[in-house]
Amino acid sequence: MPNVARWVLAVLVACVAIAPPVAFFRFQYIHAKRFREVTPERFYRSGQMTAAGLREMVAKTGIKTVLNLQHEEPDPLLLDRWMGSGVVRESELCRALGVRYLLLTPDVIPAGLPRDKVPPVVEDYLRILDDESSYPILIHCKAGLHRTGRLTAIYRMEYMGWSQGEALRELRANGYGNAMASEADEYIIQFIRNYVPRKDRPKTVAIAPSPRVIPMPANPSPKGGSR
Repeated sequence: MPNVARWVLAVLVACVAIAPPVAFFRFQYIHAKRFREVTPERFYRSGQMTAAGLREMVAKTGIKTVLNLQHEEPDPLLLDRWMGSGVVRESELCRALGVRYLLLTPDVIPAGLPRDKVPPVVEDYLRILDDESSYPILIHCKAGLHRTGRLTAIYRMEYMGWSQGEALRELRANGYGNAMASEADEYIIQFIRNYVPRKDRPKTVAIAPSPRVIPMPANPSPKGGSR
């Protein structure tokens, strides 16, 4: 067999051997994009899945709330399936599945304002998580790494008692990146380093009400009139 023919045959065999696993990996990746269980039967995270992927995860886990964190895609169009052509709005799909659909846009505090606080959106996030009817909940952004990772870290610290160090280690382990998950990253500083769980915050000192002014009656004129 000529050398060229052998080379072509070897390439074909390699393609046949490699293509199915690669295709399966891409299907799993797009279908259920980085779907992870954070707390069983309660809290899940992911990237933006296909419609088929979201349907499957809702059926498997009983998700009641989908929280989208994409300011650039407040109501994304989901591919019906990998390699498919159909699309559906995420809010419409959630409505059809009987799932509540919410949007948060977790951005840093704008320049020019004090940077030693957490962004206001965190309080909105906590209000959602304080509501027991939200669970099981799925939070997701586009890739399921950065915005999703930061808000998962807040969940860990607030509701599970994790330290900042533990939350950051999980953040890095789930693909955030060691360089980005550092003191140099403004998002890490504001969302995680500045975050103090509510149980550890200083208690507000009750302020006594202002003294009530009691009107005094006008002084009566002395008997006999003035001198």
